[in-house]
Amino acid sequence: MNITHLEYFLEVVRKGSFSKAATSLHVTQPSISKMIQSLEEELGVTLVLRNAKHIELTDAGKIILDQAQQIVTRFHNLTTELDDIVHFKKGKVRIGLPHISGSTVLPRILGEFNQKYPNIQIQLFEFGSKKIQLGVHEGALDVGIVCTPPAKPDSFEIFSLMKDPLKVIVHPNHPLAQKSVIPFSELASEAFVMYSEDFSLYDCIQDRCKSEGFQPRIICETAQREFMTQMVSATLGIALLPSAICNDLNPNMIVSVPIEDPQIYLELALIWRKDRYLSFAARRWLEFTADKFVASPIIPSAS
Repeated sequence: MNITHLEYFLEVVRKGSFSKAATSLHVTQPSISKMIQSLEEELGVTLVLRNAKHIELTDAGKIILDQAQQIVTRFHNLTTELDDIVHFKKGKVRIGLPHISGSTVLPRILGEFNQKYPNIQIQLFEFGSKKIQLGVHEGALDVGIVCTPPAKPDSFEIFSLMKDPLKVIVHPNHPLAQKSVIPFSELASEAFVMYSEDFSLYDCIQDRCKSEGFQPRIICETAQREFMTQMVSATLGIALLPSAICNDLNPNMIVSVPIEDPQIYLELALIWRKDRYLSFAARRWLEFTADKFVASPIIPSAS
């Protein structure tokens, strides 16, 4: 048995099938099957029940799954730490960013970081917050920035960056444009231009609608802020945007109005796994980014 056996086994479980795991790992399906069969023969137990539609773990497979996750995590921690020693102040950091981050100071921070650490390669992946959380949890991302802190934060370290209330944006001729503040219940009859479902703000808005006793009438979902504002300016619906973004909108095209308490907030936060070793590159990026929002850094140097 070697670490590859366990990595293949974990990928089969994550993907739910041998074919999807093979695609993800860029190997053939027979190679995956042979690797899992070899692992089963060595352990003397059946780990996976195969059928045409999906795989199912045996009781032995469930035990191996828990141990394999710990072993693979520790192995990658070890190799990353050794890489830090050999390539001091070099490396790569994989960062998950929400689509809305382009309207914050983050692009400037990334540019300043690149100037200070030119030997650190930054890989950016733009997703909704839900996919970013999953990517950080599974190890596909080193760190992430999310719009709402995880509901179950046990697996994550979390550092809050900013908290910005959402406002309702409407066309200037819309009746709501004349209000100084909007009770959320008055949005029940409106058409919503909504964030995509993988955005955490999607859930926040849905929950607020539910608490007010209505289901939002969603005419479209989008990951693009520009498309959202274009839909509103075309009088096709209303939307909710952070106040910092609303400040930059053309008031002749779109009017933003505060929501009556309780507020819905965009809460940008840094997240990373508690039990996963952070490379030099990831530690420096976290430290640098946090230092731009507060007076002192948050990530200690590696011991």
